Amino acid sequence: MTTTPAAPLPLSLEFFPPKTPEGTAKLAQVRRELYVLEPQFCSVTYGAGGSTQDGTIGAVQAILDEGREAASHFTCVGATRESVRERLAQFKAMGLKRIVALRGDLPSGFGPMGEFRHASDLVSFIRAETGDHFHIEVAAYPEMHPQAKSPQADVQAFAAKARAGADSAITQFFFNSDAYFRFVEDAQALGADIPVVPGIMPITNSSGILRFADSCGAEVPRWIRLRLQSFGDDSASIRAFGLDVVTDLCEQLRCAGVPALHFYTMNASATVLEICRRLELIPAAAPAQ
Repeated sequence: MTTTPAAPLPLSLEFFPPKTPEGTAKLAQVRRELYVLEPQFCSVTYGAGGSTQDGTIGAVQAILDEGREAASHFTCVGATRESVRERLAQFKAMGLKRIVALRGDLPSGFGPMGEFRHASDLVSFIRAETGDHFHIEVAAYPEMHPQAKSPQADVQAFAAKARAGADSAITQFFFNSDAYFRFVEDAQALGADIPVVPGIMPITNSSGILRFADSCGAEVPRWIRLRLQSFGDDSASIRAFGLDVVTDLCEQLRCAGVPALHFYTMNASATVLEICRRLELIPAAAPAQ
């Protein structure tokens, strides 16, 4: 009896827009190193209130120029229908086919929200304006958005984005796979059966990941937190432990049949490449960076 080899697990990558010429050059090199993964697409983040819009557009254009599919994050806090319409026209002119549609961070002091209160409003508007031109990704929060009133309300908000026309979702990073599986189950119970791709955050230092997790509502399990803290400034031990933890998480998710993995690269290549090597997602002979 012969068996058909399993299809490769699709991957996607996220970058943030650099702020200096040196950062731009470094990111170009990182992208070249990561293209060995043959990502489905590469997304670029958008700052609060659109504060990095120009940098985002520049990075997205560079990815497109390199012959790769790109996705621009697109936040709607503080936006008007006309400003969104203009940006959509720009995206189309660039040849962009993917958007990660987000509400975005609330303005400091709870300033003007603009004409869109929720990400689902933005998704609906994009669909009304452009039909099926764009593949629309939205965010998902397996451990609840920090500003949601309850887990149930959070899943309802996700379902609203799916009903508005989202094609798929990318999660906030997490380290507890059960949280992801329960979220997907709850979303499907509400009819939100779009693919939900796990967002994967490599662990490269302890203070950074703990601070980031605390700020965005992601849980670092106590055993991981304590182990990271016990390493102190031993960066080699932190990196080795992080590789084991994140690779094991990815393997759990792969065995459960997730649709893809989305890596938050933090504009670096080495750790993502090593995780993918351990998962046998790239040739063993690919050079280390």
